[in-house]
Amino acid sequence: MTTAAPSGLALATRGLEKRYGSRVALAGLDLSVPTGVVYGFLGPNGAGKTTTMRVLTGLIRPDAGSIEVLGQPFGRSRLDRHRLFDVGALVETPSFYPYLSGRENLRALAATGAPTPSTRVEELLELVGLGERARDKVQGYSLGMKQRLGIAAALLSDPKLLLLDEPANGLDPAGIVAMRETLRHLASSGKTVFVSSHILGEVEQLADVVGIIAAGRLVREGPMEELLRGESVVRVRVAPGEVDAARSVLAPLAPDQPVTPGAGDGWLSVHLEPDRASDVNRALASAGIYASGLETGSDLESLFLSLTGGAQEPGGEGTFFGLAGASRRGGEEPAGPTNWQGGR
Repeated sequence: MTTAAPSGLALATRGLEKRYGSRVALAGLDLSVPTGVVYGFLGPNGAGKTTTMRVLTGLIRPDAGSIEVLGQPFGRSRLDRHRLFDVGALVETPSFYPYLSGRENLRALAATGAPTPSTRVEELLELVGLGERARDKVQGYSLGMKQRLGIAAALLSDPKLLLLDEPANGLDPAGIVAMRETLRHLASSGKTVFVSSHILGEVEQLADVVGIIAAGRLVREGPMEELLRGESVVRVRVAPGEVDAARSVLAPLAPDQPVTPGAGDGWLSVHLEPDRASDVNRALASAGIYASGLETGSDLESLFLSLTGGAQEPGGEGTFFGLAGASRRGGEEPAGPTNWQGGR
């Protein structure tokens, strides 16, 4: 028997389980996604992220557990599936009719769900930066363009809840920045955006709340600021040949945490508060080791690596699923001000 999810959540799972034969993909997953936030869903490859997305969109059935979508139970009945009309989703690689144009693909998807205003397709094409390529056949689109078209398709019904699996896939830096601004605008307008991603730096900039899973279980969940409060680090760069000696010198400064190699040649990370950066520099200099770089910050990567494991999950072909939505709220366009020009 599963525990009921708390009220006031846009999405919740309790005790969610899924097996593929003898392989466990989800082992009692509990998620609590507040309304009106960007929720970053993180986990290593094989942790169960894609299986979770498939279960949440009704593509596969869980073996056990419960799901609430927008405050209502979501199960196997036709009425439960009708609740997905308020959900937009992009799961894995988007798939479209290759011989139709981008505009024609969106119109075809819009015709399969709840009534959509005739202007909605054009608004979304402009939003994702495909207005000038709307008449081109999708078979000529790049991966980034297909990804942007997929996000437009997920927004067709003006959903209250948006589920996105690796939305930055194929986008160039300008496209990623525009996507980030758009998704944050959607959250500020009251919508909930659930983003599954492996790009830690992007999630750190985008998400309000983070859930980290490993081996099909939730290992940490909470507001980004709260999770990173205990993950302050000082990063220091030394000559590559002095890394081992520097680690020995710095180890006593943080005896409860290892000194770990950072990103880039010669970088080391020490778990210390930012105001102790001078202690790091002083200790190295006293040992005759001189730093060529010193910086401070909060380290989502260190938290992620300390929490996650390596169980594998069955893969699958990528598919786009635009879940048709209910009526528009107030007729307002939810899109942010940034037009996506990247990712061509």
